Amino acid sequence: MASMDVEKLISDVKLTSVVPAKITGADKVHELTNMDLVMKLHYIKGLYFFNSDAVEGLNINDFKKPMFHFLELYYETSGRIRRSEDGGGRPFIKCNDGGVRIIEAKSSKTIEEWLAMNDSSVNDQLVYDQVLGPELGFAPLVFIQFTWFKCGGMSIGLSWAHVLGDVFSASNFINMWAQIMAGHQLPPQSLNNSRTNKFINPLLSTVENLPFSLKRVDPVGDHWRITNTCKMISHSFHITEKQLNQHISKIFGPKQSAKVKPFDVISATMWKILAKVRGESAEPGIVTIICRDNSCDREITQVSNNGQVISIVEADNVKVSKANVFELAKLIAEKGVDETKVVEELMEKENGILDFVVYGANLTFVNLEEANIYGFELRGKKPLFASYNISGVGEEGVVLVLAGPANLNGRIVNLVLPEDQIEGFKYELKEELGVF
Repeated sequence: MASMDVEKLISDVKLTSVVPAKITGADKVHELTNMDLVMKLHYIKGLYFFNSDAVEGLNINDFKKPMFHFLELYYETSGRIRRSEDGGGRPFIKCNDGGVRIIEAKSSKTIEEWLAMNDSSVNDQLVYDQVLGPELGFAPLVFIQFTWFKCGGMSIGLSWAHVLGDVFSASNFINMWAQIMAGHQLPPQSLNNSRTNKFINPLLSTVENLPFSLKRVDPVGDHWRITNTCKMISHSFHITEKQLNQHISKIFGPKQSAKVKPFDVISATMWKILAKVRGESAEPGIVTIICRDNSCDREITQVSNNGQVISIVEADNVKVSKANVFELAKLIAEKGVDETKVVEELMEKENGILDFVVYGANLTFVNLEEANIYGFELRGKKPLFASYNISGVGEEGVVLVLAGPANLNGRIVNLVLPEDQIEGFKYELKEELGVF
């Protein structure tokens, strides 16, 4: 696959923009919360595949036309990053109707052929490779790529700056667009979409007691990207419902299986596998867990990273590579230390100026099981396959756990790891679960 000519996979690339149908207003701004700013070097990648019967007869204008009115509701996504002059340079979004970027492309492959390649890195060609900056004030926050396949099917790739909001915000955004396209009424526009922050101290101060879940990186200025010393590679696999149930039953026993959260077991299994791959001297003793606080009251049209819970779990004196999955799963379920408030306080203290990595600061597990990624429908038809991933990941890597498609159930697990760990991971995964 590495030798395949990428230009033969994707061709006829065209770029355009879509802006809100009505002017948002010259003075409208969207204040970024502390949790938004801690995520600013990360990017969310959503990918949806639709069979030909869902998109037959549709052209690019059928997708773009309803977007003009839809962006009135999500006007923040059409804005551009600015820095406050009276707030110590803290970034915010100027709602200047700069628009979202649209990419059109074609592939000589069928969807079946594309998916049969089973190469997550190839899927990167279907989602625009987004980085904000170096001309930060002109960089779009959202890219949507439409790729038509030889079979008549289509993929829709969403590239979403994480500073806007989490995966739940991103998937709600694209689900709502599909509803508008289907002729559903726009919900009332909320006055709460733009938020304000109280600045505790607009002057920079020295960071003390850095949360374990963060890694500070060298200042990136207006080019919001991280630089790793190794190449990071994506990998994805599917655990069927049967495989998952058998795995849980094997570890916890039939009587306890119903009480166990699949995310905890999958994360514990991946933790142990990666400890084996990295060796005893480099095994991850502390991991980060990111999940959603379901008690957080967030409107469906509100883009935000608020409501994310960032915790760390420490293995203490346990050798992870030699521990049993039962033991690690109990640590994840019961011994997590919530660092969310500490992270937010740090970002407020530093006024959002300093630069941090969250995903990959430690080996990071992200619970996306409740994300409604199959809520995106065209002509009443759900995607053949849908998935989300993260780019801009630190060298410790990230593991995302998502619900599988309805016809397959189980879980989709997406990883971003250093390139030299992928083959070892596949070997250990096959040994542990019998899957790649």
